[in-house]
Amino acid sequence: MTPPAGGPQGEVPEDAPGVAPEAAEDAAVADDPRPFRRGVGIVLLNPDGLVFVGQRLDMPGAWQMPQGGIDGGETPAQAAVRELFEETGVREARLLAETRDWLSYDLPRSLSTGRLWKGRFRGQTQKWFAFRFTGRDEDIDLAAHLPQEFCTWAWQPADQVAAAIVPFKQPVYRQVFAAFADLLRPAA
Repeated sequence: MTPPAGGPQGEVPEDAPGVAPEAAEDAAVADDPRPFRRGVGIVLLNPDGLVFVGQRLDMPGAWQMPQGGIDGGETPAQAAVRELFEETGVREARLLAETRDWLSYDLPRSLSTGRLWKGRFRGQTQKWFAFRFTGRDEDIDLAAHLPQEFCTWAWQPADQVAAAIVPFKQPVYRQVFAAFADLLRPAA
């Protein structure tokens, strides 16, 4: 049975992301020789300056913004547009900005040693893009592309999104929101 497409669900729960902070033995290894996977991240802002966040279908309680890899022949901006549609069904959005730098995070050892990407990467390095959503909430379709990434979604203030993300991504989310600080307010 396909889960519901979702819709604004109010606040992200206080206990999100539902993933226990990594224990010391599961911490990332800073001198890991494996490369980072190149990808993109998307900050989708509604007219009120709130951020789209989705609850992962494969990890109940884990919330994140849309993100994904860059396909061969794609620019990061093209990948961001594609990922935005694949994960949210959104086509009604205007590109506002991109981060100057690539932002990276290491995965915890339990995820990087085979569970994700067949263990080839130590984490991700991402170019982040801010988009203004110009459609209606009804235009968001989490099942627009399979496999579906999110089971539900919400509009949230940036500080709540950063607090709800899995701990190993929190530094990157804070950097992203600092880079896009001028955009995190209602549209003029």
